[in-house]
Formats: sequence, C-alpha cells, structure tokens
Amino acid sequence: MGRALRGLILATVAAVICVTPPLARAQDLGLPDSPVLTVDLNRLFNETLFGERVASELEAESAVLAAENRRIEAELTAEEKELTERRDAMTPAAFREAADAFDAKVQRIRAEQEAKARALADENENAQRRFLGAARPVLERLMLESGASVLLDTRAVLLSSDAVNVTDAAVDRIDDAIGDGSGVSPDAEEVAPEVPIAPQEAPPLVLPPEESE
Repeated sequence: MGRALRGLILATVAAVICVTPPLARAQDLGLPDSPVLTVDLNRLFNETLFGERVASELEAESAVLAAENRRIEAELTAEEKELTERRDAMTPAAFREAADAFDAKVQRIRAEQEAKARALADENENAQRRFLGAARPVLERLMLESGASVLLDTRAVLLSSDAVNVTDAAVDRIDDAIGDGSGVSPDAEEVAPEVPIAPQEAPPLVLPPEESE
C-alpha cells in the first residue's frame, strides 16, 4: 500500500473518530442528533412538577374567587328583590335614588371581582416566565448534547418529525433540576415565550342583576 493511500486512510479514520463521540453521546442519552429541536411549550409547563404546583395553587385560588362570586351574586339578587318590594312605598324620586345607588354598587363590585380575576391571570403568566427562566439552562444543555443550534415551540412549526421533539426528556430533566419550583426566587430571570403558553381558565365573574326600573 502506498504511503499516500495509507495517509489518506489514516486521515479518514481520524476524521470519523473525531465526529463519532458527539453522535454516540446524543444517542446514548436518548436524544436526537439534529441542528433543530422542537418542544411542546404547553406540555413543558403543565406536565412538570413546577407547572403542576402552579396549576394546583391557581385552581384553589380560583375556587375561592368563584365561591365569593356566587355569594356576592346571591346577596345582590336578594338586595334587588328587597328594593323592588319597597318600590310601592317609595316616591319615584326616592326609588330612583336608591336604584342608582344600587347600580353603582353593582358596577363597583363587578370591577373589583374582575380585577381579582385579572390578578390570577397575571400570577399565572408571571409563573410561566419564571419557569422558562429556570428551565433555560436545562434546555440549553439538551441543545448542546444534541448538537442543536435552534429550539422551537411545536406550535410555531408547520411540519416536523417527532424524532426531534425533546419534550419528554425536557420534562424529566427540569423536574430533576428545579423540582416543583418552590425554591425558585420570585426575582429570578424571567423569559417570555415567543408563543404564549395557553392561559389557565379564568373563574366565573359575578354578573350584575338586571337594572331595576
């Protein structure tokens, strides 16, 4: 075998050896070897211990608000009925004054309850941003091990292979890294997703009774 050919073979073998370890590492870790990875951002949040804790807390707070809304609605309905029953004993001017005061009370309470519902929605969004900030090092590690330079939310992708979806691996690793997130500082770096995570369902709002005539 000539020296030139032998040198070419050795160079080729050396190149293969240099390339093979990263591929083996990704495969051994159950990760795809791809320049582009995808992740389901909704699942990433909702199926991690962090997301489950946030959902449980918000569900409890929403239940409290919903119960408060039902109580307020019942009280306002009773108050409206009592005002209607007193109408015949009141002058038109006195009734109109009382009706206007009742309507103003209903509008004030409605605004207060809507503000509470918005606060719950804001709490959920802030938790999602903190989650993404805490999860970012884990996702970056997944990209490094897969040799990827891009990580996309599946909702922003028209077509892709399931082979490049690393959601399951990301969920497991994030749970190992931050648990339920109770130790994540409220002042931790926040990351806003390009495509918002689906919001939690808002609790029912109190509806004002029909305006008395």
